[in-house]
Amino acid sequence: MSTNAKSDCAVVEEELDEEPRSIILSMIGQLRKEMDLSRVTFPTFVLEPRSFTERVTDFMSHPDFLIQYVQVETACAYAKGVKKPYNPILGEFFRSRYAFDDDTSAFFVAEQVSHHPPITAMFYHSPEHHIAIEGDLRPKSRFFGNSVGMLLEGYAKVHFGKWNENYHVTYPNMYARGILFGKMVLELGETSTVTCQESDLAFDVEFKTKGMLWGTYNQIAGKIRRISTREVLYEISGNWQTQIFILDVREKRRLGTLEPTVLFDSAREHVVPQLVACAAEQESNESRNLWKYVTKAIVENNLDNATTYKSAIEEEQREDAKRRETTKERFVPRFFQLETDGNYHPKLKNIPEDPVKAKEDIVNWVFTRPDGQIQDFDRAEDDPVVLAAGLAAKSRH
Repeated sequence: MSTNAKSDCAVVEEELDEEPRSIILSMIGQLRKEMDLSRVTFPTFVLEPRSFTERVTDFMSHPDFLIQYVQVETACAYAKGVKKPYNPILGEFFRSRYAFDDDTSAFFVAEQVSHHPPITAMFYHSPEHHIAIEGDLRPKSRFFGNSVGMLLEGYAKVHFGKWNENYHVTYPNMYARGILFGKMVLELGETSTVTCQESDLAFDVEFKTKGMLWGTYNQIAGKIRRISTREVLYEISGNWQTQIFILDVREKRRLGTLEPTVLFDSAREHVVPQLVACAAEQESNESRNLWKYVTKAIVENNLDNATTYKSAIEEEQREDAKRRETTKERFVPRFFQLETDGNYHPKLKNIPEDPVKAKEDIVNWVFTRPDGQIQDFDRAEDDPVVLAAGLAAKSRH
């Protein structure tokens, strides 16, 4: 993705050919309005060639935006066409690292900790900047007639160690419009909240969906206020894929008039690529390695092969579930654990404040394989399937 043109963050839309649309129409004929789609198998042409465990990293596309906040006292999520990521299998995980321009780093891992209902837990940490993010996503898909919605439940917590502040975030919902008629368009909708008790601040932002006859795509409107007094301090507006503006309400009241200033400009922001170890360094249930044959087939537009490989993965998952049921074995996530608050949290606790020690602990926890070796990120990709799929030097955002 280029970061030099706002056109890259235009409305995400796609027009289906007649054959794919006919397949969708046939499938939809079996559905009921507001039906839960979590157990519905989608045809491969509607799949984005990556897993939901990797899709979560879109939230970290612009870490510089957070780092700037730390140094001084929402991002352009881009996808080609309207696609659905792979449904992760139980125990599947995705891990990566980031190398920033200032020679600092960050580390990420997401794991599918539950299959029914689907829950993906995530962990992100930048030791040098003392920024940590953890949370879980609990998507619920619904059929609404001419659209499919992904209702994103769960939680996220962003911790700024320098200020000892915790920001609790709820997610907006995602909608794919126009699946029966018109162009397919991806939208975010409803309200997302960010609250911080330590700073006594709350941010309520509405992701506005386009009306049938009026309005535009990707518009947001929000307010930053004091939690204790509910006084509105700032107003936020704009397009979440291009430019977001901020207005100082108190300053406007003092001056009588005031124009909003740019808070976020996707054309000027730097998308930091994530680094993923080559397939030979990955385990069998790491997302890119697990789905590589499906990804290759989708990239090559060989939907028959994609369906065959995808079905094999899903069948193996069903067999594993039967085996666990027979042996009374309980699945235990590798990186996360369910705690008394009902949420999944990282098993790695008490991360040192010292960046060097913190980095060592995190690298050992995230990247150590069962054989005791740490993933070698310098090893060149030589897997012919991965190379054919174009994943070797590609970081998706």
